[in-house]
Amino acid sequence: MNMSSNLNYTQTGDYLLPNLTLHQPKTPLGKYGRMRLNFLKQHHPVLYNTMLLNGSLYPTLTELEQTAVAMKEQMMTELLAKNPAPDKEQNQMAWVQHMNSLKAQAEELVLTELIYS
Repeated sequence: MNMSSNLNYTQTGDYLLPNLTLHQPKTPLGKYGRMRLNFLKQHHPVLYNTMLLNGSLYPTLTELEQTAVAMKEQMMTELLAKNPAPDKEQNQMAWVQHMNSLKAQAEELVLTELIYS
């Protein structure tokens, strides 16, 4: 069997090992990309390893990160339109509580629909 390949090898003891490199992004993954990465490692190891080996893992995680951030911003806008915040000047604590509540709702939707599915 004659297999032609353009791989370079390094002699290590009695073995020839291929010189393989893993191309990772220059920018680190954000919060949602890291969460999805951990989810895949723990719950879908075969898919994780397949994506890692075929080079699609980091591009997919980077795209998911951008989608998640955009989705969260869109949800915050929609939630604020339906549930306007109290006047920040008159009642700052109520405003903070309201905004934190909306942020938690948007975050939950992103996690359910994108990260843990």
